[in-house]
Amino acid sequence: MSWGGEVVANDVAPVIDSFHELETKYIFGFTSGADIGVPGEQAVEFETTTASAMRGGHYSNIEQEVEFEHVPTAWFGYELSAHGTSHAITGVEGLDNIHRTTFSGLSADLRFALIDRVPGSPVGLTFRVAPEWERVDGASAGYTTNYSTGFSLLADTELIPNRLYGAINANYTPEIDRPAGAPSWQGVSTDGVTGAIAYRIAPKVTIGDELEYYRAYDGASLNSFRGHALYDGPTLHIQFNSKMMLALAFSTEIAGHAVGDARPLDLTNFARYRGNMKFEIEF
Repeated sequence: MSWGGEVVANDVAPVIDSFHELETKYIFGFTSGADIGVPGEQAVEFETTTASAMRGGHYSNIEQEVEFEHVPTAWFGYELSAHGTSHAITGVEGLDNIHRTTFSGLSADLRFALIDRVPGSPVGLTFRVAPEWERVDGASAGYTTNYSTGFSLLADTELIPNRLYGAINANYTPEIDRPAGAPSWQGVSTDGVTGAIAYRIAPKVTIGDELEYYRAYDGASLNSFRGHALYDGPTLHIQFNSKMMLALAFSTEIAGHAVGDARPLDLTNFARYRGNMKFEIEF
């Protein structure tokens, strides 16, 4: 503008986008984003997973994990976890009545970034390997010796930059198991695909919805089909600050079928309701 023959520049403050870049690893609930974290990042994480309502009486399973997470390079990150479980089972078809809380096992989560999500490559892709040892069966609460390894391919993308995200996971988990007192090992396995969308309603708050589809088999190589389940549910992610976050998810089985059971839903191989909470502190 001009004032008394002198030209004065307009004082315009630069526009700052409060919706800065967001790490996608935990924003989708049970579905995982492809981001593995920033090199050098270390964190402690407390994760609670719940399963409730199986065929018959009362069923509740709460698993608590304490995890150490480290990202040593741009293409590799890992987590090491100790697990405890609390079961309350009464009158459920095919399961013994058990009420017990105990240390249940150890696991690792290894993530290998294959493709980074950048402007020239809008899809991120990560391969995940998750070996686990369990001394308590997660479904029945019986003492056992169980070894499993989950294999997952994780893909995500930004549908609207820094606002709307989508992800899809393909999963396969073979297991070998020998219940206490059993003379031999037996194999079981699951596979499935999950997908989710997540939208940032505020710079630090993201909500979403996800679908999960799982199939259960006898045999570690998907040998004999036992049943399947489809879940749907909401998700919430809160990034309190650069070092602290909370992620919540809840899913309900909305369709499914167990082999040999004419009743709707598969509440023999899968629980009706599933929940997950993650609280992470970086240091």
